[in-house]
Amino acid sequence: MKNDKAISWGIFILLCIIWGSSFILMKASKDELTWAQIASLRIFSAGIVMLPFAFFHFSSIPLKKMPLVILSAVSGNLLPAYLFAGAIAKNIDSGLAGILNSLTPICVVVTGIIFFRSKTENRKTFGVLIGFAGLTLLTLAGKGGISFENVEYTLWILLATILYGFNINIVAHYLKDIDPIRLAVVSIAFMIIPTGIVLWQGNFLQLPFDDDATLLAVINSVMLGVAGTAIATALFYLLVKKAGGLFASLVTYGIPFVALTWGFIFGENITLLQIGCLGIILSGVYLANR
Repeated sequence: MKNDKAISWGIFILLCIIWGSSFILMKASKDELTWAQIASLRIFSAGIVMLPFAFFHFSSIPLKKMPLVILSAVSGNLLPAYLFAGAIAKNIDSGLAGILNSLTPICVVVTGIIFFRSKTENRKTFGVLIGFAGLTLLTLAGKGGISFENVEYTLWILLATILYGFNINIVAHYLKDIDPIRLAVVSIAFMIIPTGIVLWQGNFLQLPFDDDATLLAVINSVMLGVAGTAIATALFYLLVKKAGGLFASLVTYGIPFVALTWGFIFGENITLLQIGCLGIILSGVYLANR
């Protein structure tokens, strides 16, 4: 039991690091690539990595559950990738994006109750709310506060969190009997087809790859796909199976920790108030997982 908890927390921290760095990679690519190209290249690259393994694992997934596997890939990877890339391309404030992204655990509860008839203990729900409150304070404590420019695009991020919550419930309720690695491999491999079409229609092959800035943007997007989607999705499904959907969704609270680390590296100040907010967030994670 102790080993399982240690493994769950290890995966939790690793996912925080990987996904917490994704905003930087997307922002680094948005000047050279369109948001559709960034999202498509991200998922396409992940699918290419998964494809050789998918041939071996495809037969292990019951055909009757294949529609759910594809639905999981669309709601948990494909559509959110486009929604986040589109919002960031419109210069959505990163603090606001972080707050909205942290709604994922709440969306897990809400979509679970509405669509899956789930029952959630009050203690777990209270833990989620504490974590969200801490994350809100953390963002508000940032220098300059929150900018609500292009506020209509924040709805894209909100929709992405709803899709994340829906996907987590699909995995936890209907796909938990499938090995998480096989589930991730097969589901993402299917996404090669739609993303490949978008890249082809979006004239991706006509980009000036001999230009250093363009090449770097492509590399960033590929890294985002390989690490942030292929590897991270497999780890996430494993975490859902080991620790449950609600705790797995709390990974979203770890993303600002990584953002603060990036800020420190680039010379930004970290205040005692921000550190206090981190403590509040951790208490919410603990309460929801206790």
